[in-house]
Formats: sequence, structure tokens, C-alpha cells
Amino acid sequence: MIFAALLWCAPSALQAQDNAQTAEIGGRFMLEDHNGKIVTDQDFDGRYLLITFGYTYCPDVCPTNLANMSNALVELGDKAEEIAPIFITVDPARDTAKRLHDYVASFDERLIGLTGPQPMIDSVSQRYKIFSEVQRSEGEAKDEYLVDHTASIFLMAPDGKFLVKFAHGLAPTEMAARIAEFM
Repeated sequence: MIFAALLWCAPSALQAQDNAQTAEIGGRFMLEDHNGKIVTDQDFDGRYLLITFGYTYCPDVCPTNLANMSNALVELGDKAEEIAPIFITVDPARDTAKRLHDYVASFDERLIGLTGPQPMIDSVSQRYKIFSEVQRSEGEAKDEYLVDHTASIFLMAPDGKFLVKFAHGLAPTEMAARIAEFM
């Protein structure tokens, strides 16, 4: 009897694990780009999206991700024209459109910085399963803090479907080769 009960429960446990592994990533958004223009996910229809989340005051993770994304685009050559490389801030209190404009320009002219009100950033972060948390040290000024955040890079298909998540620090040549497999 116990064995039969275990067999009956097993598919549910496997199904739950399957569902957790295939949970939807991505979705609709409306944010302000680094030029002060309101953009939505629909502005990128027909293009692959290469998206990472971070903030301009980030000391190491974000510069590495953006440099790797930029170098992967170079590796892709003409195929890179089909990709919208996007950097979405998790620190909109400090990352204004102007600050993003100057920041993304230092990596690649194709890079698009996005910001917006905190509730909108929270919404898109939830859709991409992004964790972020402000870390303040005692005695520091109100605007001097670090933000722990997810360091992945997401590749989304032209129809908005999630394709793959790249780990932080993946070599640009490997990233470009994997992207090319989907194109």
C-alpha cells in the first residue's frame, strides 16, 4: 500500500521539478533608455535580446559582463546587427538616463541602458528572476552603497522566448559561438 502511494506521488514531484526548471523567464517591460526615450520590449521585436542587469557603480561584475557582451558582439560580426544588447539597472535611484548614457558608451555604442521607477525595475527583475539587494555599510553616506545582484546574461529569441542564460565570466568567444547556434 505504501509503495502504491509513493508511485502515485512520484509523478507530481517530478512534474514540480520540471516546472521549476522551465519557469518562464522574460516578458513585457516599459522603461526609459539611456537617451531619455521610453521604450518597450516591442521596440525590439524581430531582434534577439542579450540582457544583463546591474548598476553603474558596480565595481567588478557589471564591467566584466558588459565587456564580455561587447566582445561577443564583435566576434559575431555582421550577425550582431540582429541583436539588441541591453543593460537594465537594478539601482534606478542613482542610475539616471544621463548616467547610463555615459556609462554604456564606454563599452559599446550598440549597448542600450535602461532605467525607470523602482516599481517598474522590480517588475522586470521579477520576470527575469533577478535578485538584487542594497548593501549599506555603517557610517557611509546615503548614496554610497553596493548592490548584490544576479550576474547572468540572458539571450532571448526575436519572439521574446528565453533561449539561454550565460554565467558571469563566460569568455566572449564561447558566448558568441553559443549565440550563433541560435541564429
